[in-house]
Amino acid sequence: MTADPADDTRTRILRAALDLFAEHGYQRTSLRQIGERLRLTKTAILYHFPAKEHLLAALVEPLLADLERLLDAAQTQPTERARWTVLEGWVDVILAHRRPLGMLYHDIALVGRGDTYHRLITIAMRANDIIAGPDAGRRERVRAVQAVAACSDPVVFFTDVSDEVLRADMLDGVRRLLTAPTADAAGPPEADPAGAAVRPKDPAAAALAHASPPDAAPGGGAAARRRRPGRPPALGREQVEAARRMHAAGTHSVDAIAATLGVSRATVYRHLDRQ
Repeated sequence: MTADPADDTRTRILRAALDLFAEHGYQRTSLRQIGERLRLTKTAILYHFPAKEHLLAALVEPLLADLERLLDAAQTQPTERARWTVLEGWVDVILAHRRPLGMLYHDIALVGRGDTYHRLITIAMRANDIIAGPDAGRRERVRAVQAVAACSDPVVFFTDVSDEVLRADMLDGVRRLLTAPTADAAGPPEADPAGAAVRPKDPAAAALAHASPPDAAPGGGAAARRRRPGRPPALGREQVEAARRMHAAGTHSVDAIAATLGVSRATVYRHLDRQ
């Protein structure tokens, strides 16, 4: 069977557009540049895609369609099975579309220009509802939202990690999230005998709360005690780039960036100020 020349040209345009969007960003890529790469005129590009926004929508369409099919299938299943069908399937779909997802992340503010944004919101809300389950309370719904993020965000931040390794890490993380006891289940905090601090009842949590961060000076000092346990004192190069992308896109507040990267607001501001 001979391929339709029009379909072949459309495919070539999309491939070139994705390459150029990844190299230069959506806003800095023109239809003329796409045409030059393919030796096509701008008119030829416009024949298939009347506006540049149509290219963006077409590149994201396979990702959205796969997620919608996943949710349609999960909604016919019992609650617990549906929950893990969505979570595992979500990871697989996101990994299958790593490249266009990365392009979309860099230019996330552009999604609001058309129907793509509304579809993304609808998909996310459907996924949250299935994962939370029927009659879910606030905590269950919060964890459902966190679970979807756990099955999505690492793909953008860990571009150098293989699909197999990242898939295992993402699913391990979301299982830990959804099976972890809530604050109520762990019981109220226990007062420190000296009255100087509050200690969780759980021994492991208590050990974590009192542990010095890896970079603390021997014996501990005021600076070591002030820093939250486990928080890195600075950001790595990839984290700095991610923080700056989120800030530039206007999709995350400094508080949200700090929470995502596990650092203080001051650390985020310090790196943003260096731009």
